[in-house]
Formats: sequence, C-alpha cells, structure tokens
Amino acid sequence: MRLIFRLFVFLLVLAVIGLVGLVTFGPAYVEKSRNRVAAHDPYPVSDAARALHESLVVGDWHADPLLWNRDLAERSDYGQVDIPRLIEGGVALQVFTAVTKSPAGQNYDSNSAEAFDTITALAVAQLWPPRTWGSLKERAIYQADKLHRFAARSDGQLRVIRTAAELDALLAARAEGQAIVGGILGIEGGHPLEGDLANLDDLLAAGHRVFGLQHFFDNDLGGSLHGVGNHGLTDFGREVVAALADLPVIIDLAHSSPAVARDVLAMTDVPLVVSHTGVHGHCPVKRNFPDTLMQQIAATGGVIGLGYWAEVACDDITPAGIARMAVAAIAVVGEDHVSLGSDFDGSVETAFDTSELPALTHALLAAGLTEAQVAKIMGGNMLRVLRARLG
Repeated sequence: MRLIFRLFVFLLVLAVIGLVGLVTFGPAYVEKSRNRVAAHDPYPVSDAARALHESLVVGDWHADPLLWNRDLAERSDYGQVDIPRLIEGGVALQVFTAVTKSPAGQNYDSNSAEAFDTITALAVAQLWPPRTWGSLKERAIYQADKLHRFAARSDGQLRVIRTAAELDALLAARAEGQAIVGGILGIEGGHPLEGDLANLDDLLAAGHRVFGLQHFFDNDLGGSLHGVGNHGLTDFGREVVAALADLPVIIDLAHSSPAVARDVLAMTDVPLVVSHTGVHGHCPVKRNFPDTLMQQIAATGGVIGLGYWAEVACDDITPAGIARMAVAAIAVVGEDHVSLGSDFDGSVETAFDTSELPALTHALLAAGLTEAQVAKIMGGNMLRVLRARLG
C-alpha cells in the first residue's frame, strides 16, 4: 500500500512539473516556432533612404503580438514586434489586432467553424483569466487591456489611439522629436460580438477601432474567404456593418469572402480596408482578392495593406520582394490605395522584423518609386483613411 502511495505521489509530482513546464516554456516555444524571422545578412539602407524614412509617418494595418505572452515593453530576441523595435523602425502607427478564435488545421481553402479552437488552448496554457476561456468577447477585451497596460509601462513610448484628436496629438509629439508610437486596437473577425450587437459597445469601450468581419471560418456575420461556401452577409452581419459604418471605426475586409466584400461595398459609402493581403495579379492565390474586387475597394477611398509572408507574396518576402509587390499593387489600384499590413506575429515567417523597416523604404526607392509614392505607401495612405474615419 505504501508503495502504491509513493508511486501516486511520484506521478503527481511529475504531472505538476510537466504542467509548470508547459505553462512556463510551452507558449514561448510555440511562438518562437510560429513567428520566425528568417536569417539574413543586413539589408542595404542608403543615406538617402534613411533620411527619407526618418521623415515619414510609417504605419502598419495589422500585427498580432497581443496573442502571445511576450512583454511588448521590452525588446525581445524573438517574434517580430515590440515597442522598442517599433521605435527603432520609425513606426508611427501600429494596429494591434485581437485574435480570438482559430480552427485547428487552419488553411486558406476550407475550414469548419466547428473545428477545435486553438486559441482556447493557448489562452489556458498562457494562464489568461478564466473569463477568457469560454468567451470570445472577453478575449478581445483582455487583449485590449494588455495593450493599455503596456502603454502605461512604456515611459511614454506607446499611446493607444482612439480618436482623430489623439492621432493628431501623437503626430505633433513625433514632430517635436518624441520617440513615440501610436497603437490602434482591432479585432480579427466579428465573432467576439457573440451574436449580440449590444456587445459592440463593450468592444468600443475597450478601445477597438479596426473591425474585421471574419477570420479563418464562417461566423454569424457571414462567410469567410476560408470557409465552406463563399457565403455573403447574414442579416446579423448587415446589422453589424450598418452600425460600424455609422461609427468612427474602420471596416476591415481581410479574410472575408468575396461575397461578403461585395455585400459591404453595396451597402456602405465609407473607405474600406483590406488590412493584410497581397495582389492577385502579382501572386494569383485564393488568399488575395481578385484585382477587380480590389479596385472596387480602392474606389471607396480605402486601401489594401501589403503583407510580408510567403503565401501572399509568392515566396519573395525580402524587402525587395515586398517592394516589387507594391509596384504591382500600384498598377492595379493606384498609388493612393496601397499601404502596409505586415501580419507580424500572426503565425507567419518573415524576412525582416519591424525594426528593419528602413530597408523597405530603401527597397521601394530602388524599385523606382518616387519619394512621394514611398511616403504614401509607408503610411500616408493609412493616415488619410484613419483621419477620414476616426472622427
């Protein structure tokens, strides 16, 4: 009997050690494997490119570091975004998106909304508050709270931006030489509404201002680009889109089905955004909307944000490769409708992190773009849409 008890205690200790190891080291191991920066020699940055970069308002429509348990107030040796690296890269505006649900086996072709949700497992493993384990709305609010806490601990290097007045104040501070970046919150898919439009007030109060409609699965707003039927907006989806169009927020069509995108185009008269994507004519894959649809989105006064990962850029993810994609995007939608949408820390491998963005400015100039065109792509076009919508 004593031997059995000792064996039980031994197994219990092993289980506790295993659990502690999983919580302590597991999430960091997962992130390191999912958000890699490919090894590379330093990219060229000419004196002219560096001088131009320092004069720019640089903005990025999409990054997901709030999903992970990294301290964004500290410079990390893994992942792709944190506050010190944003400052080092000269970034003025970064959208931080809350990821709240993602199906196991995630792919670009077809995913079931009923598939095992990997974010639930990640929330538990990272010891997020229990209220987040069963509520997608609470996950979005918790990630927003994380950004507010990082801002409070950043010694003034990060401000959370919710209004046009706050945006203008940030830009004025940067013009005076302050090393500061503005963080804008968003949700990746409308499922944190949990089917109730009243929950929109809670998400707005948390600070969210960029609203994606879908992620990798069909939801109660409508069809995903990666869902099971290219469905359009549901009645609830139309109700949500109508509400968003009347609010000082940005509607994001990334991951929505083409049918949803066309429904939104038909029922709104506001600048629309595809926050992180590629150009179909440059890289003809399902993840990139057809060029004609992108042109309709651009015609709203909106923009497309160019991503930095292989599937949207057809494998050329160096700064020179992203610059070539930007040239192709200008040919499709025009220079006033191209932005950056890295998808940093979104379970993608990139060839540079946010601290290396001067190399992208160099690559855009080397690709033959003018300084004025580079200024638009690197952040000017994003700034125009934000000012039009934030109010």
